[in-house]
Parts: sequence; C-alpha cells; structure tokens
Amino acid sequence: MSREKKRTGQQQQTPADTDILVDMDNGAMKKISSMFSTLHEKLHRTKRSCSDPGVYPTAASPAGRERAHMGQLFFEYLLVVSLRKKRNEEGYEPHITYQFPKREVMGRLQREEEEKCMKAAHLFCFPEGISWAPLTEYRSETFSFVLTEVDGSRRNGYCRRLLPEGRGARVPEAYCIISRVACFGLFSKIFDEVEKRRQISKAMIYPFMQSLREAPLPAPGNTVKISSFIPDAGTEIISLTRPAESWLEHVDFRALFRCLSHEEVVTVFAATVMERRIIFISEELSTLSQVIHAVTALLYPFVWQHTFISIVPTVLIDVCAAPTPYLLGVQKNMLELLTDHSDLMIVDLTPGAQTKFITRIGDEESLLPPKLKEDLLSRLSARTPHASTEELNLLVSEAFLSVFIKSVGHFSQHVRRSGNSRLFHKKSFLKAVEHKSHLNFVKLFIQTQMFDLFVQEEETQPSPNAFFHRKVCEYQERKKKEKMKAGWVRGVVV
Repeated sequence: MSREKKRTGQQQQTPADTDILVDMDNGAMKKISSMFSTLHEKLHRTKRSCSDPGVYPTAASPAGRERAHMGQLFFEYLLVVSLRKKRNEEGYEPHITYQFPKREVMGRLQREEEEKCMKAAHLFCFPEGISWAPLTEYRSETFSFVLTEVDGSRRNGYCRRLLPEGRGARVPEAYCIISRVACFGLFSKIFDEVEKRRQISKAMIYPFMQSLREAPLPAPGNTVKISSFIPDAGTEIISLTRPAESWLEHVDFRALFRCLSHEEVVTVFAATVMERRIIFISEELSTLSQVIHAVTALLYPFVWQHTFISIVPTVLIDVCAAPTPYLLGVQKNMLELLTDHSDLMIVDLTPGAQTKFITRIGDEESLLPPKLKEDLLSRLSARTPHASTEELNLLVSEAFLSVFIKSVGHFSQHVRRSGNSRLFHKKSFLKAVEHKSHLNFVKLFIQTQMFDLFVQEEETQPSPNAFFHRKVCEYQERKKKEKMKAGWVRGVVV
C-alpha cells in the first residue's frame, strides 16, 4: 500500500520557521479560526509585515533573480534601532538611527524589499511593545528570530540590545543584522566587532561591514579572515569560522541544558516529535531564542512544519490561542495573558523555577518507547560540564538522532520505484519495525507533517538526507556484526 500524497485531516504547510505568520492573507491566518480576526487586524496596523504577500520576491521574480546573481552574502542589512519618545503620547516607538547599506546605494527593488523588512525588524527588536523606562544599568543580550517569505525561503534576524554610550538614565538600543545565513555563534562574534567600533564612532562600523559584505561566505567548516583598521590599534585580522555540521551551526545546546534536566529535555522532545502546542517561558530573550532553536535541532533529520515564533511580540500574543501545533517563546511578564492552558505544554525556563512544566497533557512520559528513552538518557549522561560547544553539539545531536535511526531508520527500504516515480509503502514499513515495543510510537510519528514532508523528499529528490542514510547504514552494519559475533560465541559454547 503506497502512502497517500496528502493525509486526511492534515494541512500541508510550508516549513514554518516563522516569526511573523507566513502569507497572512492567503495562508496561515486562514488556517486559524475566525476568533483570531483581532490578531489579523493588529498585524495590519503594523502596515503589513515582512512576511506579507508580495513583500519579498520569489526566485522567479525580478528581485529574486537579481538576488540570485549576487551569490550568498554574509548579511543583507545592519540596523541600529533606537527608542524614541512618542509625541503627545506615553511610551516609546522604535526608529532606525543607522543602517548599512545606505538606501541611496540600493536599487529600486532592493529599497522596496528593505522598507517592508525594516518594519518587521522593529517588531522583533523590541517585542515588549512601547512601555519602557529609562535605565542606568542594562545587561546586553543577543537573540535571534526568523522571517519566512511567501516562497518558503528564510531570513534570520540577529539582535543585540544594550544601553548606548552616555550618562544618566537612557533607553536601550538594538543592533539588528538580517541575513540568509543561520549561524548564531558567527553573528554573535560579528556583533562583538560592531559594538567595539560603535563605542569609538558610528563611522567605524561602515568599513568593517563593507569588508564583511565583500568577503566570500565560507563553506561549513571553513574560515574567512577580514582585515579591519581601528584607530590607535592598527589593522586587525578577524577570523570567522562556520561549524563543520551546517545543520548545527545555528545551535548551542548549552542554554537548553542550563534550563532543563536530561529528563525534562526528553519530555519536551517527546511532545515536540508528536507536534503538540508548546510554549516556552523566560524573562530573557536570549534564552527563549536559543532554547527554542535547540529544541527544533533535536528533530534532525526531520523539520518542524508548523508555526514557530522564537519570541512572540506583545502585539501577537493572541497566536497562543491557535488550535494548531506551534513552538512559541513568550516573555514571563506575558504569562498572565495565557488564559487557556488546555491541550498545551508550558515550559518555564526560569532558573530555580519550582516546576518546569506549568501545564502539560500528562502522557509525555509514555510517548517514547521505554528502551529508546533509556538509551537516550544513558547517552546524555555522558555529557561533561566542561565540554566545548562543538563536543556538546555532537554528543547531543547523535543521541537524539539514534531515536530516529532505531525506530524509523529502515524507511528507505520501503521507498520503491513504481514506473517513473518512487513511492513509500507504509504497510510493509510498519510490518518491518524491528522492535514491536516501538510500533505504537512509530504509528503515531508517521502521522506527523514532519515525517510526511521527509518522505515526500525521499520520493521526489535524489539522496536528500544523505547524512541520515549514512548513519542508518553504520547502525545496521554494527547490528549485523554484533549478531554474527553472538552467533559465533553460541557456536563455541555448544
């Protein structure tokens, strides 16, 4: 029996790594019931967001072709977003005090694209809204968000908020970099360099960012060196390296394990695999964005297909009432706005919280097969407190990858050619599940959209998941050797 192309009751969605709901008029908002019309109105009052239809060019549009010929850049825009007191009203509103490249050096299509994107950046640089009070102390923090275009392609927003130079009480400002590249660690280092130059003069930012924009984006695992002059310090050589595993370069699992124990992480993973509604709560924007990206990385080689908002701005809080699956990051001061806790997991990331799960459905402990869960916790226990980011990422990613290898890794044997196409045969796949204790988990998992898209890629593309295939082959080879060795031992004993 071949797999149906579209499951009954399931909506096919573009991967929704989105911090503003994708295609608001024609897509995501139509998938949310009419009770969310107020959210629709709020979004339109922001004069259309960066993800609205027609804002970003598709690959086939003139702007898309123009962008494709440019090759991949380190970044597209650098902004400094400041808060300005409203006239005749209480509160502040964000405005751009610096941007690179300058508008006058952009083409017409790029200027139109940039204008809409800037409005979205305002929303996410200061998601708390307009209520701010001048401060004398403010610990800087770095966080990220994602903007998804109509054609499914993504832009990453990286923000660093800090108090500007000066005396007395003042409101924070934000540096914001918009880039096609997903690599949080890389852009944190770039922010360090931008901040260093900002303290000297805004004029010092321009030549550094120009050098960065002209530099070739290195392949994963490679390094690019940028020359930059600083008065009184001379010419500096800045090395920027991308992690070897491209699917982990936006991830740092340290934040996840600072907030949650191994057992709590596994519980969150189980709920995420089943595509449930999950809200993460924290006072810190950086914690929200790092943890929520780490959770989605645990799903590799599968990809979260539903609403994904790492930091929910106040104006979008109504999205928490959506009936469809989501992963959302909400600041703790908005917790009281979440009135409906039914059919929902709320995870409190606050250090020292009495309970990490404010609410949950209650069956999460039994979702993973006991043996898989035991093996997973055993692998995680090998984590050491002084491991480097790369060492931790490798250990954690391979631990969670093993869950999919052992439960559904045999899927490729059941994707068979039929005429000019390849089809997944679900019935034979389920019969071939190695451990019958895994069967209930597998039956539930293959109903998810992430599995559905994964199989569609396998049916239509040549080797789309080569790394996963290689790991499955290595596992099967080990099992074969262990079986042969066990048989030899039994023969010797007899």
